[in-house]
Amino acid sequence: MSESTSAPAGSWNASNEVHIVTKNGAEQLAHILQRRSDGQVYVHYDGLDKRLDEWIPAASLKSVDASARKRKRDTPSPTPTEPESQPDPLMTEEEFDIKHHKQITAKRNFDKVNFGQWRIKTWYFSPYPLTDSELEDSAGLSGGSASTSKIPGVNRATVRSHGRTSDLLAGGLTRSHLSGEKSILWVCDRCFKYMAEGAAWEMHIKHCDRRHPPGRKVYQRGAHIIWEVDGAKDKLYCQNLSLFGKLFIDVKTLFFDCDNYADSQRDHVLGFFSKEKISYDDYNLACIIVLPPYQRKGYGMLMIEFSYEVSRRAGKIGTPERPLSDLGLRSYLTYWVATLIRFFRRLLAVLPPDRPTITSSGGLPELTGMLPPPSEDLNSRKKRAKGWDGETPDSNTTSTSPNGLDDSIAAMRTVVTRSNPDGSATSHILVRCTLAEIASVTNLRIEDAAFALNECGLLGSTVEGVVGITREMVEAVAKERNVKRMCLDPAHVMLT
Repeated sequence: MSESTSAPAGSWNASNEVHIVTKNGAEQLAHILQRRSDGQVYVHYDGLDKRLDEWIPAASLKSVDASARKRKRDTPSPTPTEPESQPDPLMTEEEFDIKHHKQITAKRNFDKVNFGQWRIKTWYFSPYPLTDSELEDSAGLSGGSASTSKIPGVNRATVRSHGRTSDLLAGGLTRSHLSGEKSILWVCDRCFKYMAEGAAWEMHIKHCDRRHPPGRKVYQRGAHIIWEVDGAKDKLYCQNLSLFGKLFIDVKTLFFDCDNYADSQRDHVLGFFSKEKISYDDYNLACIIVLPPYQRKGYGMLMIEFSYEVSRRAGKIGTPERPLSDLGLRSYLTYWVATLIRFFRRLLAVLPPDRPTITSSGGLPELTGMLPPPSEDLNSRKKRAKGWDGETPDSNTTSTSPNGLDDSIAAMRTVVTRSNPDGSATSHILVRCTLAEIASVTNLRIEDAAFALNECGLLGSTVEGVVGITREMVEAVAKERNVKRMCLDPAHVMLT
């Protein structure tokens, strides 16, 4: 497939050109989405997430013929001689909107965002509206009104459908030709107001006096604070937060009728998650975002644990809204596995960690109902987690732990004691319970618990429909998955 050189600056190429790019020492199939007059092309790598799409020099592309493409791709694709598929002239408005939306959001409209002290590379498209000056510039580029820009691959447009996507169009196609400083968005890290120019941003931050998000404080432990923000009361703040978050999340639809947001902040916002006020499916989280500079530091897990604590206090068993992104699934699998491992460690422990020796007179001690404190993991050490400045020590609470054992589960513990040849005895814990009981006590959905157990290999040993799990198996998973203590301390939750 030859490379076209006649495409105008900033134009979209609807021919779905496929080339080979050498990336990180390996050849990767890349689809050209757009060309620029400076010799750069915007590509999507086959089989990878859109957040990895990027501008690269056109000279770095290698042509690939149809036979080579067939060998490299897992699924068959049309040959270059096949006619390009055209929209069905009888397509419904919903089908048209979906195609319209995919064309508009196919690439990022901002390359970077300046947020406080950070300049962050964006991951996805976000429908930021254009300023008046940008609308004039885009109208000049298109030879007319910016609102009538043609979207490649969509052959028709109606007033009705245009109205539904006008905000996406404003923040999308007209920015696709920009590069350098013009592709940077400037956002205040206090109020999330957005600006297209650095000078306006510098002027704004000198006068912005917001010290924390609006709303009420619902969690504080050391330097970490979670605020609950009501979108009905603080609509502009949540709209701006939604637009900013959309730069880093792709699978959620952006609604401006925000309901309920929470974000973790003291001097700087680190991330946020959103949830519906009323969810008939008991979803405890709609979307979650940790800003790239603060990822892999435990803040995402803190927010996930908080969302489950909110569900637990409401007497519900929550779960995140589907579909989950690849990063979201990875984070939730980590939480589900860690929750189950901490539960099994306590359930299968004969003695509490703070009582390694028990002395009794006249007979063996009663061990059936003796359980480790739910606020501690076995083998845990009192220390700060890296990167958590200002953290406070754990409190020894037992009544509010989401992993506590109720009486019905504790009663299922049977202590089996066998004598040894030297006259001593060895005690083991034997527990018989169902998956539904495990899910209930850990406050997980049955399907989430089953998925996590299967993923970590604890459902592999099955005899006549009964799964056997030993303490050795639990510790092996804990080591393999690097299970850590909880980030959240329920004693510091301020919900009533």
